[in-house]
Amino acid sequence: MTLLTIDWANVGIKAFQLILSLSIIVIIHEFGHYLPSKIFKCRVEKFFLFFDPWFALVKKKIGDTVYGIGWLPLGGYVKISGMVDESMDREQMNKPPQEWEFRSKPAWQRLIIMVGGVTMNVLLAFFIYAMILFAWGEEKIPNSSLRNGISVADSLMYDMGFKDGDKILAINDQPIVYYDDIPKKMILGEKVTIERNGKEQTIDLPVNLIGKLVEKKRKGLLLFLPRTPVIADMIPDTSNAAKAGLKKYDRIIRVDSAKTDFFDEYKTVMEKHKGQQVQLIVERKNQQDTLIAQVRNDGTLGFFSYRDPGSLDSLGFIKIEKKQYGFFESFPAGVMLAGENLKSYIDQFKKILSPKTEAYKGVGGFKAMGSIFPSIWDWRSFWTITAFFSIALAFMNLLPIPALDGGHVLFTILEMITGRKPSQKLLEYAQVVGMILLLALMLYANGNDWFGWGKSK
Repeated sequence: MTLLTIDWANVGIKAFQLILSLSIIVIIHEFGHYLPSKIFKCRVEKFFLFFDPWFALVKKKIGDTVYGIGWLPLGGYVKISGMVDESMDREQMNKPPQEWEFRSKPAWQRLIIMVGGVTMNVLLAFFIYAMILFAWGEEKIPNSSLRNGISVADSLMYDMGFKDGDKILAINDQPIVYYDDIPKKMILGEKVTIERNGKEQTIDLPVNLIGKLVEKKRKGLLLFLPRTPVIADMIPDTSNAAKAGLKKYDRIIRVDSAKTDFFDEYKTVMEKHKGQQVQLIVERKNQQDTLIAQVRNDGTLGFFSYRDPGSLDSLGFIKIEKKQYGFFESFPAGVMLAGENLKSYIDQFKKILSPKTEAYKGVGGFKAMGSIFPSIWDWRSFWTITAFFSIALAFMNLLPIPALDGGHVLFTILEMITGRKPSQKLLEYAQVVGMILLLALMLYANGNDWFGWGKSK
């Protein structure tokens, strides 16, 4: 029998970050509808964070508007008088139009009100990215600095033909300038140009790469690592490495008769000597020393090697380009960064719409969204993820689906082109159809999180 253990502290931190992130995004989005509504003198009846069927956790009426927090954390809403929305208030809509109602306003004003939420989400993403660059700057690893190539970190990449020591030169014939760009370009790519033993080769990527990654339950895109030597960093006193006499900064260059110039070679050799005694040849202060060590049953000695980019940079194995931005300089850079991430999101969305990519298997709900956050509080990660969610929400809301902002925008634009206003019945039917579609998508996404509905059995 297998017992499922859950680290509730980590789950709680991730959940809190998700709720806080979505709360910020939803409030800003709804404010984007609220502000132009007030400017154009529409009556706003409600402004709620989260939904409030049957009751609200907190609410207070100020003027004509009830402000509050609902108990169902699936979004938020602004209820504008005289608008066909999720409230489906037919009683109000059957009365004669009033001057303060949404339906009484010119089409151009209604269009501005409807795109206000998306606009605010885009501006929020611009601002967050700009402040991230201003506060922390930007760090990237030039691909050319990986002199020893890559170490394959995912068995799926081995299956596709990648080998330790390969140098990734281009994806879809586009040169790779920064190592950091490889994962997101890989999942959108069709072929990879590599250099192996001084010769260029091409590896074709399967069209269902995303589906394969989801099937193998990958929680991230750690496909490759910089190929590095085995240099000891943290050595616990009780570890087999410490008992053997291994010291910080020692470089293991041989295990028994096998050369271990790089970590991937060391790992392969140690896997073959589980539970056995081995002879280590280490370099220490430009001299070689011999140690006898007992390999643990998991194929390790219990020490940690330098693998994080900062340490590898300080040791000279890779190079990190660091750029700091001034306050005003950060804004155009933030716009560019938001644009890059939006383009990447749209490209991934296209993959989901193509069944042959099997990207639909990776569609997830709140559980998947929460898993993106780190299990420890990190402001840079929190704001980076929040900015991305804001961009994603803006794009999704602009899709021409009834019940989304994009659906209302589509009907308004058609009205402006034809000069004919759609009937109230048509808008109501479209709203119902849109709500059913969105509910089905939400159920599928969250079901996929927990039950893997989109994955093959």
